[in-house]
Amino acid sequence: MRLSQEKAREIASLLNYRHSGLVVAVAQDYETNEILMVAYMNREAVEKTLTTGEAHYWSTSRKKLWRKGEESGHVQRVIDFYVDCDADAVLLRVEQVGAACHRGYRSCFYRKVVEGELLICAQKVLEPEEVYGGVSSGRG
Repeated sequence: MRLSQEKAREIASLLNYRHSGLVVAVAQDYETNEILMVAYMNREAVEKTLTTGEAHYWSTSRKKLWRKGEESGHVQRVIDFYVDCDADAVLLRVEQVGAACHRGYRSCFYRKVVEGELLICAQKVLEPEEVYGGVSSGRG
C-alpha cells in the first residue's frame, strides 16, 4: 500500500489524535491474523506509513518517529490500513519480516496468564543481543 502525499495527508487529517497527539496502532499479520504488537502513531507516522508502505510509529519513550525494522531489518510491509469507528485507533494488517518483538519473539504477545501465573507461551525466533547488541526497550 502506497498513497500519494496528498492522499496520505487527507487520511491522516481524518484521525482523532488523542493522548498527546497520538492514535493507538495495532499491527496484525495479514495471513495468520496474529496480533504482533501495539504502538502509537502521530500524524507524521501515519503519513509516512501510508506513503512508504512500511509501518512507522511514534516512540513515547524516545520521543521520536521510527520505522519498524530500522535497526533490526524486521520491517512491516503494510497490506491494509483500517481506522476504527472513533478514528482514534488504527489496525495495520502487515507482512512481518522477522520478529515483531524486540525481545526476540515473533509477537510482542508471547506471555499468557495460566492458572494465575504469567508464562511464556512462544518460542524465540532470534536472540536480541545478536540484532541490537543487548535487549532494547521498544526498538524496531
